[in-house]
Amino acid sequence: MLQEGDRVVKLEDLMGRRGEWLRGEGPESDIVMSSRIRLARNLADFPFVRLAGETERRQIAERVEAALKDSPFAPHLMPLRVDELSELDRHFLVERQLISREFAEGQGLRLVFIDHQERYSIMVNEEDHLRMQVMRSGLDLEPAWKLINDLDDHLERHLTFAFDEKFGYLTACPTNVGTGMRVSVMLHLPAVVITRQMDQIFRGLEKLELVVRGLFGEGSQAMGDFYQVSNQVSLGRSEPELIAKVGDVIPRIIEYERKAREFLMNESQENLHDRVSRAFGILKTAQTISSEETMHLLSSVRMGVHLGLISGLDTPTLNELFLLTQPAHVQKLVGTDLDSADRNIERARFLRKRLNG
Repeated sequence: MLQEGDRVVKLEDLMGRRGEWLRGEGPESDIVMSSRIRLARNLADFPFVRLAGETERRQIAERVEAALKDSPFAPHLMPLRVDELSELDRHFLVERQLISREFAEGQGLRLVFIDHQERYSIMVNEEDHLRMQVMRSGLDLEPAWKLINDLDDHLERHLTFAFDEKFGYLTACPTNVGTGMRVSVMLHLPAVVITRQMDQIFRGLEKLELVVRGLFGEGSQAMGDFYQVSNQVSLGRSEPELIAKVGDVIPRIIEYERKAREFLMNESQENLHDRVSRAFGILKTAQTISSEETMHLLSSVRMGVHLGLISGLDTPTLNELFLLTQPAHVQKLVGTDLDSADRNIERARFLRKRLNG
């Protein structure tokens, strides 16, 4: 595992990069921020994480590390001991969607392997022994599935996973038993929110056994009109079936958003233009601003850019601003821990510089 000095240098390097899910490219990228597939796995000869002692956690981490050492993935991976990172660094990784909030706030030895382009990460000793995830920009589920399937196949050649012929892969949470797969797509739906159609969409997704979460996954709120749509259970379904289940419904949600944007442009373009322009003006001039307000205003601006109401900004830049104005990233930009009031001041200063430059 990395020494402290090596880890800090490599972790800081992420600040200067635009991660995979922020590229603003790929199919339907004006509405779909990213596609993600996650697999949960457990080693057969160890208890689940919540019952594992520190020695067992270390042995699990060592086995996974050994399995990855000579793999085709090894040259691209940066290992980090999450339990040795500061609270700020852990939240920084959560904001970049590289680890879960539960993993950041957990106990005991925890290890994550991060791809240098942030296309995938492997959490060790999260809720399960292994949580692998692959992310792609835009609506791009099939390439995501190919990459994570290759990673899973490699690890299964070197590790024995807990598996039952009847139930499939065994996991700590019953909803993950089976394939252990969670397929999710992150969508930006400001027009659907404005036209108050989200409740209708929620009800439809529930009937299809799909669940909606916020920007940072389970337990998070839908800040900035971002919503993650994913499968609710995996038992009794194959991997292709789960990908198809999510992949088939997303185009319908995209169509809802496109029609809502068209309606707003046709029926209340002046009000929409005013909303977008006010949001842009506040972001360019504010002296202090919270992360929640920033997300809300950037959401309007992002929609305005795609509707041709604002020029001079592109999707990748806006996606990056959503991330760089999050609390941990603001503190990383400044280089020190800040309280909430100071973060709001520094966030506003950063936005003025980027948007008026």
